Amino acid sequence: MLGDLGGKKGRMISGSDRLNIIALIDESIANGCKRENACRILGIYQSTYFRWKKQLENTGQTFDLRPSASHSQPKNKLSPAEQEIVLKTLNSSEFADCSPHQTVAKLADQGQYIASVSTCYRILRSHDEAKYRGLSKQPVKRDPPTHVATGINQVWTWDITYLNGPVKGDFYFLYMILDIFSRFIVGWEVWPEQKAEHSITLISRAAFSEHITPSSMLVLHSDNGSPMKAYTMLAKLDALGIEPSFSRPHVSNDNAYSESLFKTCKYRPNFQVEGFASLTETREWCHSFVRWYNYEHHHSGINYLIPYQRHLGLEESVVQNRHAVFEAAKAAHPERWNGRSTRNWEPPKEVHLNRSNN
Repeated sequence: MLGDLGGKKGRMISGSDRLNIIALIDESIANGCKRENACRILGIYQSTYFRWKKQLENTGQTFDLRPSASHSQPKNKLSPAEQEIVLKTLNSSEFADCSPHQTVAKLADQGQYIASVSTCYRILRSHDEAKYRGLSKQPVKRDPPTHVATGINQVWTWDITYLNGPVKGDFYFLYMILDIFSRFIVGWEVWPEQKAEHSITLISRAAFSEHITPSSMLVLHSDNGSPMKAYTMLAKLDALGIEPSFSRPHVSNDNAYSESLFKTCKYRPNFQVEGFASLTETREWCHSFVRWYNYEHHHSGINYLIPYQRHLGLEESVVQNRHAVFEAAKAAHPERWNGRSTRNWEPPKEVHLNRSNN
C-alpha cells in the first residue's frame, strides 16, 4: 500500500506517478477487481481517482494544479482600516467592559454596525486581547474532586436532605454518612434544623463507632452547605484526622453517592410523601430504613451484596456460595449456558468518586 497518496492535503504527487496509478487501477478493474478495492490497495480515495481521470480526459495531463491556483482574498474580508476601527471601538471607554455580544447589541441600538460578533472576537484574538472583559473575576474552571476507595473507611460521603413535616413548609432534616466502598450507612441523625453542632455530633459518633484514627487517612466528602464548611465542623474534622473534601460550587453530581442514597430513601414504598407527623415518627421511620438498607438491601453498586456483608468483610464467602450455586445449575443443565461461563458475582475492587480521566 502506498498510503493516502492523493487524499491528504499538501501531498504532491508527480504527473507520471498519477498516470501509473490510473493505469494500475484501470488494469485491475479490467481483470475483475472492484474499483473501491483497487483504490484502497493503492492508498487513494475513489474521488481522487475520478478527479485525476477527469483531468486527464479534459486536458491530457494530470499535473497538480494547486501551486498555480489563484488564492485571492475573500471579498467580504474587512480591510485593515476597518479592522482598526473595530478594535478601537471595542477598547473605547464606552465598550471596554462589554463583551462583543453586548457591544454589537448596543451599537445596533444606536443605529451602527461595525462587524459581526464572530468578527469582533476574531480581531480581538489576532491582537491577543480576547480576554475576560469587566471588573468581576473571570470564571474559573474547577476539576471535579476525585477519590478512590479500595477498602472500607477510606472515603465517606455525607449530605442533608429535607423530609416533609406535618405542616406545609415545615421540615425535618436527615443527616446521613455513607461509606462508598461498602455502601454501608455509618451514621445518621434527624434534626428539626440544619446546624454545624448536629454535624459535629454525627461525625463524632460515626468516627467512634468505626474506630477512626488519624492513621485511617479517611476522606469525608460533601457539598458546600454551611453545616459542612462551618469553622467548628472543620476544626472537629482536623482533630479527628479526617480530610474534608467538597463538591465544585453549583455542581450537584459531585456527591452522587449521597444523592443516590437519598433517592433510594424517598422512593421506599412506605415513605411518608405527605409528611411525617412528628420528629419522633420521622426518626423511627429513618431507623427502619437504615436497618433495611444496611442489612437487607441487595445493592446493585456492589454486585447485589448487602452492605453489611461488604463492610464486615463477608463478601468472599457469599460470592463463593453464589458461584457454587450457579455452577451446580450449569452442571444440571449445561445446554442452557451454551458454553458460556456462569455469572461473575465479584464486587468491584475499587470504587471511584468522580473517576479521573488521567
